Formats: sequence, structure tokens, C-alpha cells
Amino acid sequence: MENICWGMIGCGNVTEKKSAPAFDKIPNSQLVAVTNRTPEKAKRYAEEHGIRWYHTADDLLGDSQVNAIYIATPPDSHLSYTLKAAEAGKAIYVEKPMARTYQECLQMIVACQKAKVPLFVAYYRRYLPKFLKIKELLNHHAIGTVRSVSIRLTSPPKKGDTDTKNLPWRVMPEIAGGGHFYDLASHQLDLMDFLFGKINSVKGFSMNQAGLYPAEDIVTGSFVFDSGVIGNGIWCFTLSEYSEKDEILIEGDKGTIRFATFNADPVILENQMGLQTFEAYTPENIQLFMIQSIVNELLGGEKCISTGESAARTNWVMEQMR
Repeated sequence: MENICWGMIGCGNVTEKKSAPAFDKIPNSQLVAVTNRTPEKAKRYAEEHGIRWYHTADDLLGDSQVNAIYIATPPDSHLSYTLKAAEAGKAIYVEKPMARTYQECLQMIVACQKAKVPLFVAYYRRYLPKFLKIKELLNHHAIGTVRSVSIRLTSPPKKGDTDTKNLPWRVMPEIAGGGHFYDLASHQLDLMDFLFGKINSVKGFSMNQAGLYPAEDIVTGSFVFDSGVIGNGIWCFTLSEYSEKDEILIEGDKGTIRFATFNADPVILENQMGLQTFEAYTPENIQLFMIQSIVNELLGGEKCISTGESAARTNWVMEQMR
């Protein structure tokens, strides 16, 4: 490939700032076409951004100029669109979580392997400077040998969660696979895979305590990595504002690292040298560096490290906790 010409399936909120603008900011990459389950939305998006639009995904996949597909739809359609894109011979970049279930993930991987097309998943935090700094600190043994990692993500109900007549798709298991746990904890658990390697054992509990929506609203879990590091986490989305927390704590035999996953708080390192903080740059389009890595691989450069295989491991871990 000399140029990566992207076709985008879905044009919802995630595409407005997080992802789609990045396609055109990267050399030898451009967004050329879009489709959406509501054709009027695709038409409006295309007119606003000066690209082509199609009534259906099949029409888009038939565009000979398009050689890479970005699937920016809810998880319930990730499998079907991936199968179609693989059959069409297109490289595939799919939003996270990769699918509703681990078995769907495996089907996507097999289809792409059979078609000999690459499959990437939007766990873009693997490429953000903040988390690369944490990886660097761990690699340089800033806290010695890591013993444990703890995750806490708790919050009050999110906007729309109490609207029983029009619930967000993220809390509908038949669409999302789970609730906010699947949407948010997937980022954190993928980070664990990035920082510490494969998780080989998981135990957990999940419940719907508040009854606001069909999905679970609290999940707890414990997990063990191949490396011997032990982790635990709690995710609850129906607490009071006084319990709101976004923190991951990594503890070693010579210090600790604390950081938030979803806000811009600095990374905090505490060891024999005292307390240090590290600020990190986040690009305006947060998926920029991730998409750059995909383009690099498609043009024959270094391999992208967020693949179908790595993303499927995260789905497996989440299933074990539920």
C-alpha cells in the first residue's frame, strides 16, 4: 500500500473528536468514505467533511479505493462488520470493547487470519505518553519488583442511566455485552495486559444492585498474571459523588505508582527518592498515536501492539469476572 484510504462504518460521537479527524492528520492516510445505519446521518457527516457516503456497509466495502475499514459502531455489530470487511480483503480497525463476548472475538480473529488481513482494536491508551511513562518506570524498576496492582473505578449513575424509557446502549447487554464495566474497565484491563502481560487466572463477582438498567452495575475481581503479579479491582457505577474514584495503584517492594485512567491527573511515583509527579501530553484526537501505529504497519513499518489477539484477552478476563 502507498496510501491508506479509510472507510468508516458508523459516525457517532466517538468519531467526532477522538478518532476520525486523526485519519487525515497522518501522512499517507485519509478518510474517504462513510456509512451509517441511518443514511441521513452518513450523508450529513460526508457533506460536513467533504467525503463520500454510502447507504449501506456493503456498498462501502465495495469501494475499490477503500483499503482499510474503521468500525465505529456499538459492539453488537462488530462481529458481522468484521466478517464482511475481512471477506472484502480490507484491513480492519474496530472500536473497543472488541465484541460482546470472547467467542465473538475468536470468530473475528479466525476470519481475519483466513482472509490474511490485519485486525486492530482501539485500545489507544497503549500509545498515550502517560501510560508509556508508566511502562518506562516499571521497566527501569522505579518501584523495584512489582507485587500487586489495584484498580478502583467508582461513580454516581451516569447521564441517561435513570431514563428508563430511553436507556443508553452501553447499559444494554444485548448491544454492549455488559454495562459500564465493559465500556470502561476494558480500557483498564487492556492496560494491565500492556503493562504486566497476560492474565492467566481470574475470579470475580457481579451484581445489579440498584436496578436502574439491565446490565450489572458493580463488579469485583481478582486476577493473576503469568509474571506472578496479583491484581484486584472494583467497579461500581451507582455510588454517591463522595465515593467517586478513578485510580490504579501499582505496588512494588521499593515504591508505588498511582495514576488515573480517564482524567488528566499526573502519574505519582513514590520511592526512596521521595515523591515525584509526571505530567503527560494527550493529543486533541486521543486515538491519533494509535492510528499512526496502524498506518505505520500497513505501510510496512513497525507492528501495532493493539491487535485482535490482545483485545480478545481483555474480553476473556471480563467474562471471567461476570
